Amino acid sequence: MRFPGLRRDGVRAAGRCFGLRRLDGESPLRLVLLLCSFALTGYAGVRLLSGDWFGIALWFAGAAVLHDLVLLPLYALADRAVAAVLPAPARWVNHVRVPAFVSGVLLLVWFPLILGQQERRYENATGLSADVFWPRWLLITAVLFGASALWLVIRMALRGWRRRPGARRGAAEAAAAASAGERKPPAGPAGPSRP
Repeated sequence: MRFPGLRRDGVRAAGRCFGLRRLDGESPLRLVLLLCSFALTGYAGVRLLSGDWFGIALWFAGAAVLHDLVLLPLYALADRAVAAVLPAPARWVNHVRVPAFVSGVLLLVWFPLILGQQERRYENATGLSADVFWPRWLLITAVLFGASALWLVIRMALRGWRRRPGARRGAAEAAAAASAGERKPPAGPAGPSRP
């Protein structure tokens, strides 16, 4: 049987014939890794649903409803409040948004252990103490906000340095010299002047 458009470069032509995207320049290793990730995800899903599948399905549905009806309006309101309190451009407000988002996701994923609701179950399953989750979440949150504040200070310092008249003039002179093809004399001690 012959497919329309199938030429000697069989795999690519068959991919085009069936509407698949071409993988020009992509490594075959990428396809292998993608297939392995799908297999691992399928295995994890089968193992996850082999236990309390109704509770897991209820948790996913409840999480979607909780997110869309409760959490989304709350963090949209919090975002508006931060933007109203900080009279700054959006790129500066992002230095509050990003660590708050990451910290919130960590809290959402680990909240039973952070709030101490599943301590006994966790300790029975692992043999480890569950008392470390609350302080570690607080520490991670503090580090996230600290790193974001440090990055904001670095950005502001770089912006201030670029706006200095000397820095701007030096950059403009260098650009003008490069475009004119001029070369600056090498820096060094000046030789004696000739009469």
